[in-house]
Amino acid sequence: MNAPWKPAGAGTREPFMAFVCDDNTVDSVRPITLELGWNPDKVNKGGLRNAVQTLSVSASPHILFVDLSESGDPLGDINSLAEVCEPGTVVIAAGQVNDVRLYRDLVASGIQDYLLKPLSPDMMRDAFSHAQAMLNSPRPVEVGVERPHCSTAVIGTRGGVGASTLATSLAWLISEKEGRSTALLDLDVHFGTGALALDLEPGRGLTDAIENPSRIDGLFIERAMVKASEKLAVLSAEAPISAPVLTDGTAFYQLQEEMRAAFEATVVDLPRAMLVLHPHLINDVQVAVVVAELTLAAARDTIRILSWMKTNAPNTQVIVVANKLHPSAQLEISRKDFEGSIERKIDVAIPFDQKLASQSAKLGKPMAEAGRNSKTVAPLLELLAQVVGAAETQAENVKPGKAKDMNGAKGGSLLGSLKGMMSRKTDRK
Repeated sequence: MNAPWKPAGAGTREPFMAFVCDDNTVDSVRPITLELGWNPDKVNKGGLRNAVQTLSVSASPHILFVDLSESGDPLGDINSLAEVCEPGTVVIAAGQVNDVRLYRDLVASGIQDYLLKPLSPDMMRDAFSHAQAMLNSPRPVEVGVERPHCSTAVIGTRGGVGASTLATSLAWLISEKEGRSTALLDLDVHFGTGALALDLEPGRGLTDAIENPSRIDGLFIERAMVKASEKLAVLSAEAPISAPVLTDGTAFYQLQEEMRAAFEATVVDLPRAMLVLHPHLINDVQVAVVVAELTLAAARDTIRILSWMKTNAPNTQVIVVANKLHPSAQLEISRKDFEGSIERKIDVAIPFDQKLASQSAKLGKPMAEAGRNSKTVAPLLELLAQVVGAAETQAENVKPGKAKDMNGAKGGSLLGSLKGMMSRKTDRK
């Protein structure tokens, strides 16, 4: 954690300190500290406010116990505490609010445990034992080949084409199959499903970032990201639909920057409207996965997005995915006509699997995990290979002025007039 300036001589760290709100809690904690060989005089009155004031001018202990009983905003106060704690401090909190969402938010913010008052001796012994075990456990040393960062944006051409579903599965595959630490950033602030698809509470990290972009740094990322597994973390939101998001996009760009520094791969679920509102978000993205269905409207908007990408992000490799493919007789547009209208081939085609989609939703798992034996997973693995390969190629061979042409050879189709229609609209502007 990033602690502020500390006075000279403040470098010696105590093994344990506590800041509690009432005499009963003092009487409960002190006997346990004696059992563990800690100084009982380090059990202080004053709660979390006193903890913040004290630790802003003194060294943080290895284990810190804080009482949140008098806190009106426990999560906000824990974030204030994080700003004055030094790296390696294990924080255990206690309070009177019995709420599972609060517990999840507090744990996601970086504390080790949250204990419900009144405190029992066994409860505290277990919590302190776990904290000591964490401090004494050997740190894993990761030895491996240094790989370039893999940055991917998933963009749906229309609502409902399954872009968010693919983004979640792609992030899971990169973390599990490639073994890369991966961040999933869901930029649909009001209706995002990144956390929901992984059966997680989204927390307030994304909305806090939008409200206070100046706070975004490595520490903020560490506290705000919600872990889905050892290698996968997600930043999503369910902002109130009565509160519009007022931002110039600075927070979104800073989040991408910090995630690139903290993770080996990032997957951004990028709503298509973001391309219009915040075009700079695509600047440093290596691979853009454009997700479409074989419909007339999707063909039109695929043409528009590919044209936009060619003009605004010429160095970004584009992969076109046809999702939710039905049997040919049920298609609004044939694959051949769709490819002719967008003037390039579809890179990956994923069949529609209603059973797998339902099972994935019920289990709270990405489709790639829920359907390991499904035929739908093979195209997802193909998409993974293309994304990782394209990202590595981009990292090694990107040269100014050498952008890959995202359009293939021209071909006629029943929808060929769409391209001309879009060109004429652009010319008129």
